[in-house]
Amino acid sequence: MSMAEAALTPDSKPILRHPFLFLLRGYITVTMPFLLALIAIRFVMTPLYLQLEYNRPDFPEDYYGFTQEDRLNYAPFAIQYLLNGDDINFLGDLTFPDGRAMYTAPELHHMRDVKTVTQYAYFLATIGGAAAILAAVYLYRNAPSRLRQGLFSGALLTLGIIAAIIVIAIINWDFFFTTFHTLFFASGTWRFEYSDTLIRLFPEQFWFDASLIIGGLTVLGAVILLVISWRWRIVTFDVHK
Repeated sequence: MSMAEAALTPDSKPILRHPFLFLLRGYITVTMPFLLALIAIRFVMTPLYLQLEYNRPDFPEDYYGFTQEDRLNYAPFAIQYLLNGDDINFLGDLTFPDGRAMYTAPELHHMRDVKTVTQYAYFLATIGGAAAILAAVYLYRNAPSRLRQGLFSGALLTLGIIAAIIVIAIINWDFFFTTFHTLFFASGTWRFEYSDTLIRLFPEQFWFDASLIIGGLTVLGAVILLVISWRWRIVTFDVHK
């Protein structure tokens, strides 16, 4: 291949001559933290995570009477509601053995809000993930080095965001927890009494542990992509030496 021919190959042209390729690479970079985090969050929203969390020896006891078995029986209904297509009556119709409603009206209101946020997040993840796959396929076929750069940059961006979140959470967990809820829920709609079912099933330790798991899985995904893209660079360099 002559130098003139090499200059005409899509992957060898300066990126500024290819704004479309630049946009696709940038899209993969900026969407990666969001997609990796939602994949990790989905793991937390499973019976397996509930089993792991409630079976921890140091998990806080419920001072109002829930046993470990009670938590394992009741908590999955909340997770199921967030993932199914039912309305709030799915939770509203639940009762304890003595006939009392399992959730209060404010708790049901909050769970409805949580479901709305969850549905929007996973809808955007589905659309965004499909677009990212299409962008990756296009770049792989037409400009593979741009795909590698997008994956590498996205992995670094993800690690940077997670590092910042970890620092904030460690320094001031209450600030982090409050800020997170303030971003997504109206003021006064997400605070409950210690005797309420949501707090008894999901105490603060549950969310602290969940944050660690989500962060850890997100970091793991980013590191895997970082290694793949870095190894890809080395292999490409060796082939073209």
